[in-house]
Amino acid sequence: MTASSASTTFTLSGFGDEVDPNPEVQAAVLLSLGASHIEVRSAWGTNVSELSAEQLTELKSILDAQGLKVSAIASPIGKVAVSLPVEHEVQRLRQIIDAARTLDTKYIRIFSFYRTETQGQDEILEDVLTRMTALAALAAEAGVVLLHENEKGIYGDTPERVLDIMKAVDSPSLRIAWDNANFVQVGVRPYTDGYAMLRPYLEYFQVKDALAANGEVVPAGQGDGELNETIAALKADGYSGFASLEPHLASAHELGGFSGPVAFGAAARAFAGLAAKNQIELI
Repeated sequence: MTASSASTTFTLSGFGDEVDPNPEVQAAVLLSLGASHIEVRSAWGTNVSELSAEQLTELKSILDAQGLKVSAIASPIGKVAVSLPVEHEVQRLRQIIDAARTLDTKYIRIFSFYRTETQGQDEILEDVLTRMTALAALAAEAGVVLLHENEKGIYGDTPERVLDIMKAVDSPSLRIAWDNANFVQVGVRPYTDGYAMLRPYLEYFQVKDALAANGEVVPAGQGDGELNETIAALKADGYSGFASLEPHLASAHELGGFSGPVAFGAAARAFAGLAAKNQIELI
């Protein structure tokens, strides 16, 4: 058996709140689909950044009872205007770090700020880097890893601008959460245009696909996100980290999206098909 054909493993996770607001339902559905982990963005309809210490403890108890671990905190850090003071998001990150400790995960997803309608992306680079550097410094101090997601509309929405951030901040506490669909939605061919450039920083794989014609999110492998090429390349590179399902098949909004159990299951099965095609075991 050659290295390219040898079996490898990805650890399957998913955004629980795309299934249902109730974390018990979230856990049950993810487990039924073969996931061993959950990505926490909200529970009981409340964003993770606003959950009380008591709610976080209850959430951890629910997940422990189901035998489900937390892959990452899907925080809203950096999904705000870059004009806000640096300390605004630094303080929120302190709260999220406490949540990550309670939920026993080292990964926290973040974003790289919005500009105003009158600003160009280049005009906000210095302010973005100041904020991302401050966030990475706090993460390093706390022993957590920030995962920058290439969300549409923030500074780091194209491969080149994500690379700007990674090179300038230059911290092992700031890595990439790679999202194929989000790249498609800004006119990028994810694997062709960005994979080689960003692979050295890629530490977390979010599973989502989209159509180039209109940006519609579709199950993995059914869009223009070059999911098969990306998965094959990750395997060839020896990636064995998380693959987190974020289907967005029913609705999407500023702080997340929703699929429901049926559509989430369809998305999971589509990804499982691509994984099997590439001889990748999901654990």
